Amino acid sequence: MQTTHSPTLATSQLPQVHEPRNDGMPLDLDWVMAVQANTSAIERRAATLPGRRSVKKDYQAAWLCKAISLMDLTTLSGDDSEGRVRRLCAKARQPVAQPILEALGMEGLTTGAVCVYHDMVATAVDALQGTNIPVAAVSTGFPAGLSPFHLRIAEIGESVAAGAQEIDIVISRRHVLTGNWQALYDEMKEMRAACGDAHVKAILATGELGTLRNVARASLVCMMAGADFIKTSTGKEPVNATLPVTLTMIRAIRDYQDRTGIKVGYKPAGGISKAKDALVYLSMIKDELGDRWLQPDLFRFGASSLLGDIERQLEHHVTGAYSAQWRHAIG
Repeated sequence: MQTTHSPTLATSQLPQVHEPRNDGMPLDLDWVMAVQANTSAIERRAATLPGRRSVKKDYQAAWLCKAISLMDLTTLSGDDSEGRVRRLCAKARQPVAQPILEALGMEGLTTGAVCVYHDMVATAVDALQGTNIPVAAVSTGFPAGLSPFHLRIAEIGESVAAGAQEIDIVISRRHVLTGNWQALYDEMKEMRAACGDAHVKAILATGELGTLRNVARASLVCMMAGADFIKTSTGKEPVNATLPVTLTMIRAIRDYQDRTGIKVGYKPAGGISKAKDALVYLSMIKDELGDRWLQPDLFRFGASSLLGDIERQLEHHVTGAYSAQWRHAIG
């Protein structure tokens, strides 16, 4: 079967590219306080997105392969075991059945990363030896971020020492809710320093920040403090990634790049479980930020169940039949 791919949709078969890291800048409170968010306009724009783009057949398959290459395949459960994490890593190495990949011309496709708790970092690093798939560790008292600060900093160091190449930290929501932007900046800056060479994703827990204006300001402060990525959620809040929140955060990224020249990554996490939802997010990123953000160094999905639905869609594309969900277990 011949599959048509747009040059911008090539996945892990291309050499990895990396932007210069975000070293941050001094806190500019005038800039922060000038940031506003027109909630009704943002919600209207977000509501139109699912109907604005429609890709079919080979093009849809190419976009879904792209989504896989941008996925942080994740397990963050209290009952995680070494066996589960090793199975997850095997899935990250080959996220789709080999016959389907061959039919699509996508041999070598992998996920963007594997994301685990600290205790499972060493296991994941070992299971991913020989690949370019990085291990991301959630840290700093995930998901609430309420453990003593010195322990949160120590936890980052332990995960980096164990081999994590990316650290997903959680901010103190109270700093946002009380408008203590200096405290948020200082906290984020110290966490960034503790990560060393590991890239840091700042989790805002947007469902707990109250307003889109708070989301926009928190995004900007974290970028000023050196966040390499800003991320919506832990996946544990009642409300996780949404289109209005995404639009708010990626426009903050665009504003930061316009003023500083630095590109910061974006990671929506929690609640994205269907292939059609992934396509909406990708089209939004392409429209708002451009093709450069459709690479794993600048965009990730925080996901687990999303991969199973994408697998089913790709199998249907190749065979014409939908398979049962149980045939696409994650770990």
